[in-house]
Amino acid sequence: MPTVAVVYFSGTGHTKLMAEAVAAGASQVPGTEVKLLQITGEQIVNGRWQDPGILEELNRADGIIFGSPTYMGGVAAQFKAFVDAASAVWAQQGWKDKIAGGFTHSGSPSGDKQGTLLYLAINASQHSMVWVGNSEMGYNNEGVNRLGSFLGVMGFTVPDFSGQTPATLDEGDRLTSERYGRRIAEAVQRWKR
Repeated sequence: MPTVAVVYFSGTGHTKLMAEAVAAGASQVPGTEVKLLQITGEQIVNGRWQDPGILEELNRADGIIFGSPTYMGGVAAQFKAFVDAASAVWAQQGWKDKIAGGFTHSGSPSGDKQGTLLYLAINASQHSMVWVGNSEMGYNNEGVNRLGSFLGVMGFTVPDFSGQTPATLDEGDRLTSERYGRRIAEAVQRWKR
């Protein structure tokens, strides 16, 4: 059975909600197994990310969807530590020809999220993966792809700097994430044939 892994870091919960929506969309494709894998700060020991179980799940997956919040125009430090740790996989080209995609979230409509998606796509390309972009057209009544991103999926929530409000996700961003997960899973199914 083809497997799609969604590997992500989430600082305040918004990116986690996107990851769950991406996974839900991928799960809608019959015959697809979905793995939701969270990167955490606790996996970083002496400055190096370590979790052989997650790497093994990613090695077994047929498609990998990467997710990170955008912090200061790029991926979160915790996610970058994971990417650096995966360089051993890169050296062996262990993810070569796997389907790849990515998503990000920030606290402003732009927030330089394109930089994060470019980073994720470049990382996938260095691994010789096959990147799949977002195919949803914006300017619709559902709010799907409301931020107009085609490289991957972007989400935006006005930040609550008090930390008192639970994480939420705009309905359009949720739908976009879900449809993107389905698109990736369909691409994995076609690629596996």
